[in-house]
Amino acid sequence: MQHAVGEAGQTRQTGTVIEIGQHRQRTGGTPLASPTRIAQQGVDVGAPSKLGEDAAGDVPAADDQDFLHAGIVAEHEGEPMSYQVTVQPSGRQFVAEADETILDAALRQGLTMPYGCKDGACGACKGHVQSGSVDHGKAQAHALKDEEKAAGMALYCCAKPQSDLVIECKQITSGTQIPVKTLPSRIEKLERLAPDVIELHLRLPASERLQFLAGQYIDILLKDGRKRSFSLANAPHDDALLQLHIRHVPGGLFTEQVFSTLKVRDILRFNGPHGSFYLREDSAKPMILLAGGTGFAPIKAIVEHAMAENCQRPMVIYWGAKARVDLYQNALPEAWAAQHAHIRYVPVLSEPAADDAWTGRTGLVHQAVLADFADLSGHQVYACGSPAMIDAAKRDFMAQGLPEEEFFADAFSFASN
Repeated sequence: MQHAVGEAGQTRQTGTVIEIGQHRQRTGGTPLASPTRIAQQGVDVGAPSKLGEDAAGDVPAADDQDFLHAGIVAEHEGEPMSYQVTVQPSGRQFVAEADETILDAALRQGLTMPYGCKDGACGACKGHVQSGSVDHGKAQAHALKDEEKAAGMALYCCAKPQSDLVIECKQITSGTQIPVKTLPSRIEKLERLAPDVIELHLRLPASERLQFLAGQYIDILLKDGRKRSFSLANAPHDDALLQLHIRHVPGGLFTEQVFSTLKVRDILRFNGPHGSFYLREDSAKPMILLAGGTGFAPIKAIVEHAMAENCQRPMVIYWGAKARVDLYQNALPEAWAAQHAHIRYVPVLSEPAADDAWTGRTGLVHQAVLADFADLSGHQVYACGSPAMIDAAKRDFMAQGLPEEEFFADAFSFASN
């Protein structure tokens, strides 16, 4: 992958994964303020470019209404009640506000439940409510029949709690449990993070959602049949837009277009999610997260998912780059470390520029880990970067006591054609 897979076909090494995202603190049984849900307005900024047509292949450009949520602005008087939801058979619990769906509440707090459209149409999120009452909302009749409602079934993407609930739902713990989809997307935003890094924001059709585990990647499909792989930089709960970190590769078939002709509202097709690089939530071991360059993208997703789940496992994030400018979102892990006592951040530069005024760590990023941890036998490592970095880290970490089964990696390389 570029950042997790870029211009290259990517080589990904198997690991175990867990999901992570931003966390809004909740207190069960306490009235909670509800954020205003603001309708998103479509702004026409021009017709799709030839790049969009090329990347989309034979998929017709969808009408703007397919890509923009109609959105309902809901202002609430006072503060809505919150309810406790218990998931069987896992026994996991989370808090849902009276004005949010069961699925949205679960995803927001890091629980991964099956879903497809999030619009009450496909039935992928259907489950049994063992106790308590719900408002079925906009569930469509063909996806949830009246007799199913009477039997206690509900579509969790539409159902809102009216009391404390006990529901049946199989939680997703492996990437193999998530269906792979081929979908069109529209470019919502291109943000320059560094001279050679762009963050690409993709919006799906209003009727579609991509379910994935934090750390996984997608393949951008090109018209000639080739593909380019990129890790998702956003956590699963924050799925309104998909985020990709794309580094410019001179002469690269896709990245040259990203940095020159690609523009907002162009259409891109992709396939995914893919990969076994994701957080293993069944472990309590402290984590070392190692990123090289744009390998920060899936590490970002994993950390944000962990925070959404209120995971308190100690985390040390090492981000290696050549110069200060290459730490293109340096303020973000700095903020994580400042706000969470269990998170530490160590940036490492291999060749700091003369005007960087760098006083931090230097050298190879994996060697910084070796210097900090004489014994890695009790740790779990998640690493994303070049094959050379991954190979060296695995070899040297294992020599310093890390069990091989606790090393999860995603190696990527860059191709210029």
